[in-house]
Amino acid sequence: MTEQQPQEESLATRPPHASHPSHRHADWMFGGVYGTVLASALMAALNQEGEDFTPFYDASWVLVTAATAGLAHGYSHHMASHREEAGGHRWQVLARALWNEWPLIVATLPTVLLLTTAGFGGWDAYDVTAAGLGLNTALLFGWGSLTALRVGHRLGRSLLIGLADATIGLAIIVANALIK
Repeated sequence: MTEQQPQEESLATRPPHASHPSHRHADWMFGGVYGTVLASALMAALNQEGEDFTPFYDASWVLVTAATAGLAHGYSHHMASHREEAGGHRWQVLARALWNEWPLIVATLPTVLLLTTAGFGGWDAYDVTAAGLGLNTALLFGWGSLTALRVGHRLGRSLLIGLADATIGLAIIVANALIK
């Protein structure tokens, strides 16, 4: 065996969670974008005209849904990449897969905080929804731009990627206006 062969084998057998640092940043972006889009969609769906505005209830559902989505995504990712391993190691890999979903949950916290603050302040439902959807659209731009910069894209391209992510937020705003 040459010295090169063991190195190639270690790269080939490296588990998915031990990926290249730039891939980890892309995973954070996935979780951040997914969580922010999830929070926006829930905020738009939970607030219905003619119904009482229940910001604490809405905030709790955004958080519960994000946690559930994170668990489901981590578990399904683990099962899809499942290999024959010792039982204890399998549980460690599952725990790591679930833990890696933290960006999805963290990305919903600005919406949860906004809804909670609205509950304490007695704010108007329309204003809170508009502010939340606008905030999340700006956050989507930030997630896309900053992550693109961190994985090596130039500034112009990073801003375009951020704009593409923000377009998802704009689509939710348009859908919310059309549906309601």
